[in-house]
Amino acid sequence: MITPAYMQMMAAYNEWQNRSLYDAAAGLSDAEHREDRGAFFHSIHGTLSHILWGDRAWLSRFTDSPAPPVAIKDSPSLFDDWNILRAEREKTDAQILAWANAMTIAGIEGGLTYFSGAAQREISLPRWVLITHFFNHQTHHRGQAHAMLTAAGARPEDTDIPFMPGIESALNPA
Repeated sequence: MITPAYMQMMAAYNEWQNRSLYDAAAGLSDAEHREDRGAFFHSIHGTLSHILWGDRAWLSRFTDSPAPPVAIKDSPSLFDDWNILRAEREKTDAQILAWANAMTIAGIEGGLTYFSGAAQREISLPRWVLITHFFNHQTHHRGQAHAMLTAAGARPEDTDIPFMPGIESALNPA
């Protein structure tokens, strides 16, 4: 089972890595953001949009926040404007940090049943498994975005958790 401390660390890591990717992408043009680079969600923009969509879909299952207004197939175009996509990413990262920092063991225990639009069926699993998936999903697709950015000549920051700025405070939130 995971702990609130794990969630807090991963929420801080998520925010750091998202900022790193968006900062690296800032040096690219809109056409470069949207260029099909052979990834599952095609482009840097599409992949980062899908990550935001996924985070909001999961937060709607874990909290009372609204679900994304589009289906998974449209997740690469959740926000068409790059600046709005980045601003919404920052808002969602703040929401994830607040959620993780307020988490208790009781909030991790138990099960969760949800309808998966991707699988077209209801799924029931322990909450801790789904929370772990939430953070793993981000990392998986950020790796794709990182590879596309690197191939485009951009330079995201290191991705190793031990090198996360403020790792000590992330492990001991106020």
